[in-house]
Amino acid sequence: MPASPPDPTSPHTLKYLREQAGLSQEALARIVGVSGKTVSNWERGMSVASLTVSQMKALCDALGVTLGELPDDFSS
Repeated sequence: MPASPPDPTSPHTLKYLREQAGLSQEALARIVGVSGKTVSNWERGMSVASLTVSQMKALCDALGVTLGELPDDFSS
């Protein structure tokens, strides 16, 4: 039986979505226009995201999700 995705309120959901999209932290960072360290910090819940609308659209497109499917609590 496949593992179920983590709770969407967890910062680890971003990692799950990124991995499901087949992207490394560096690849996602390039798409969104942030550093790889920033993506790492988001996934570990170490910082608060501050993205422009275009960056948020790029993030959703890269992960293949809608804005509502992104975790509420991840950071930049």
